Amino acid sequence: MASFNKFDCFVADIANKVHNLGSDVLKIMLTNSAPSQSNTVKANLTEISAGNGYSAGGVTVTITSSAQSAGLYKLIGNDPSLTASGSVGPFQFAVLYNSTPAAGNLIGWWDRGSALTLANTDTFTVDLDQVSGILQLS
Repeated sequence: MASFNKFDCFVADIANKVHNLGSDVLKIMLTNSAPSQSNTVKANLTEISAGNGYSAGGVTVTITSSAQSAGLYKLIGNDPSLTASGSVGPFQFAVLYNSTPAAGNLIGWWDRGSALTLANTDTFTVDLDQVSGILQLS
């Protein structure tokens, strides 16, 4: 997966106790519209249409570790995936957001570099870094 890009609001949201990254429900939604670092909530983005294996709101990330060591916090989660049962997309961006607050506060996104449309039985997996984590805070 491409480099992780954080939304500017994420820093303030951490300071203002919007996120509990270890226990809130984090999801990855797909979009074909480029996110802006100034976006703040899910409604600021245009999600691809639900159906054919893609659920509205995206796929849930199962957090496997939310811990700090020597002042470095790492958030580690599984590699969520979806399998198409028809055409899904196109999409270029995978957006991580917190679905626990009603607004769906944004955290960050990855850019695939080009649009992708899944055909029937194609699988798309968001390959999250199992060593360095989804994100780090220090």
